[in-house]
Order: sequence, then structure tokens, then C-alpha cells
Amino acid sequence: MYQNVKEIELIKNALLNEKEGEKFYLLAAEAAKDESAKKAFMFLAEEEVKHGEWLYHIYRKLINEKQFSLDEIYEAEESSPQIFTEKTQYPESGSLDVSVFGIGVKMEKASIDYYKNAAQTTEIKELKKFYQRLVEWEMIHLNMLEKVYDGLKEEWWQKQGFSPA
Repeated sequence: MYQNVKEIELIKNALLNEKEGEKFYLLAAEAAKDESAKKAFMFLAEEEVKHGEWLYHIYRKLINEKQFSLDEIYEAEESSPQIFTEKTQYPESGSLDVSVFGIGVKMEKASIDYYKNAAQTTEIKELKKFYQRLVEWEMIHLNMLEKVYDGLKEEWWQKQGFSPA
């Protein structure tokens, strides 16, 4: 049985972060009026669930085994369903949409910071690699969200009469 409390706490906090992200994106999907925004939030909620499942798998391995491999996680990685593409018709910007995408951006940035710190903190080579992979995955989410957020924000500013004309 693995007894490194620091490593266990890193995983437990990561699990909580993913669960909070899942719940946020589910609420955002529920509130979204635009179907493409709803699909985007559902995709992100599913991603958070997947990350949580992987983290729980790692937690169980940490508790029960001294050495382990995470190869099965990398093999299970799927390609993006291209929810956020150039062809995606983004929602018409309202205050709620701008706020929700803005919060999503902040959540993804916080996740990236957490996983970068966890990668630097862990003493387990496999976990360092996994946390670095999570940083990469969260960066993809961040880039997607920022692109939509920036477009919505500009549209919202224009509707409010704040754009330079």
C-alpha cells in the first residue's frame, strides 16, 4: 500500500477540480440557448468526467500498488470531435454567454496551473508525465474557449455601443 500523503492529496485535489469543472459545464449547457454552445459545454463536461475517471484510476493504483504504468490511459485517448471548429456557428453573444465562456477560460487556466504545479511537485515519473499530458489537454480546451470568448466579447461590446466606429 502506497503511503505518500503528498501524492494522494495531489490526486484528490485534481479529482475535485475535475468534478467542479464537470458540474459547471453541465450547468452551462443547461443554461445555453444556442445548440452549438450547448454541445460545446456538454463536450467539455464529458472531458472533465474522463479526466476524473483517469485520476480515480491513478488514485486506486497509488493506494494499491507501488509501481504502475499509465499506458492504458494514453491508449484510451480519443481525438476531439471538433466541437470548436471554424465551421462552428457560435452563439449570439448575450451577457450570460460571455460570462459562462469567460468563467470557463478562468477554470481551464486554473487547471493548467494546478497540473503544472503537480508535475513539478510529484516524485513519481509516471505521474509527472500524466500531469504534463493533462496540461496539454487543458491547453486545448483553453484555446478553444478563448477563441469563442474573444469573439463573443467583441460582439457584446459592439452591441453595447463600446466598439470604435
